[in-house]
Amino acid sequence: MGDGDEGATRATRSKRADARRNEKTLLDAAAAVFVASGVEAPVRDIAARAGVGVGTIYRHFPTRADLIIAVYRHQVEACAEAGPALLEAGPGPHAALERWIDLFVDFLVTKHGLANVLQSDNAGFDALHTYFLDRLVPVCARLLDAAADAGEIRPGVRAFELMRGVGNLCIGADDPRYDARRLVGFLVAGLRPPGRPPAG
Repeated sequence: MGDGDEGATRATRSKRADARRNEKTLLDAAAAVFVASGVEAPVRDIAARAGVGVGTIYRHFPTRADLIIAVYRHQVEACAEAGPALLEAGPGPHAALERWIDLFVDFLVTKHGLANVLQSDNAGFDALHTYFLDRLVPVCARLLDAAADAGEIRPGVRAFELMRGVGNLCIGADDPRYDARRLVGFLVAGLRPPGRPPAG
């Protein structure tokens, strides 16, 4: 391979890396706007948060459903990667679990909106739901096991049960009279063994 070929290969890789970064910026912005304002939020709000033009978003995601599905997958992967990172960062497994559940709640807000967008595509939604369970249940289980091994939560809490419980508490989170995060906080605090004080 000549110098010209190597230069072209590097340029292609650099463009691909730039494209991945740009898409991540768009998806991060869209996720934040969806969490704050719902999945029907104006595309111009997402564009403003991402620092791009509206046309850029439509070039990446021609329809709102395309964008929401991409955000959904992006958030699943972010949650999956966050679990091990939070455990390594400290200060302890229960704190890692609390922070991970907070990310999970952000994801659930978008997930509920996705269900409405995809109501005519049951097969597509079922496939995404299976993907979500396959990726996140093992991550939640690892966090629960670590917290139980450290004596920070009661033993025997199952990941699917906890995630289902959090999901049920998040239904109706768009109602300003209902603070889903507060109730989820009570649920996670209640996992501690009897007599163990909450983390300070």
